[in-house]
Amino acid sequence: QVQFVESGGGLAQPGGSLRLSCAASGFTFSSYYVSWLRQAPGKGSEWVSAINTGGDNTYYADSVKGRFTISRDNAKNTVYLQMNSLKPEDTALYYCAANPYYSDYGGRAGYDYWGEGTQVTVSS
Repeated sequence: QVQFVESGGGLAQPGGSLRLSCAASGFTFSSYYVSWLRQAPGKGSEWVSAINTGGDNTYYADSVKGRFTISRDNAKNTVYLQMNSLKPEDTALYYCAANPYYSDYGGRAGYDYWGEGTQVTVSS
């Protein structure tokens, strides 16, 4: 049974930081690229970042480049998203998704597996 469990969301002030985690099980995690996507209230889903199987290649949307960092620990079947210099427009439901190849598709339908997400709210 494939499962993704995201955690680490919450309320942060503008300029603050949060670290999201995505723990996977039920498939060969180390053979999959993993992406983070987000969906803001009343908006469509948006691709945020991706990481390759070995963790040595990372990819970012222009809106988060320089502020977010994606990483993975294959021994723990976990992907992380370190979010710094948060802005109110980063407020969204963040979820992870996996494919056996690189993808920057913005919706769940473009991935083999995905989680339910963790809520991030940036507000003073």
